[in-house]
Amino acid sequence: MKSHFFAYIARMRFIQRWALMRNTAAENVQEHSHQVAVLAHALAVIRNEKFGGLVDAGAVAVTALYHDASEILTGDMPTPIKYDNPAIRKAYKDVEAVAERKLVEFLPPELQESYREIVSPVDGEIEVLVKAADKLSAHIKCLEELKAGNNEFREAAAQTRKALEEYDLPEVRYFMNTFLDSFTLTLDELK
Repeated sequence: MKSHFFAYIARMRFIQRWALMRNTAAENVQEHSHQVAVLAHALAVIRNEKFGGLVDAGAVAVTALYHDASEILTGDMPTPIKYDNPAIRKAYKDVEAVAERKLVEFLPPELQESYREIVSPVDGEIEVLVKAADKLSAHIKCLEELKAGNNEFREAAAQTRKALEEYDLPEVRYFMNTFLDSFTLTLDELK
């Protein structure tokens, strides 16, 4: 049996994010997923090392790599539309679930169970860290756009910052206090 799963995964690089916004630097889902994996792994390590957590940082990172995999089949729906009202939010969640199942079905049967838990996570602790990292990635994108003089992202930066603060996760606060300001600096200022 031939499988198209990884060919589909490779297509994440063709799906552009922030479609409703003027960007100084384009961002695709593959780039975003890598950054979310790095950030989610960091949040897991911070949780474990600073706050007594016992989460599997590797599992968090792998889940983050695949967190937007359904968008290969659905495309990226802009946040203002996706979360506009509960009916749209629920309908989109249903569409994502169908896309996740279909994507896993592209794998040979003997691999499907291993990937099902990655593409559609059921561990609440992993899921919350990936969601926080996803929001952190969005906020970093906003900061980078603002740094480039693109005020189109001013409101999105405020909204993502507020959402991060509302997570009330100590590892997110720690990351923001320790690392976030660096994203506003130029290369020369990072010395």
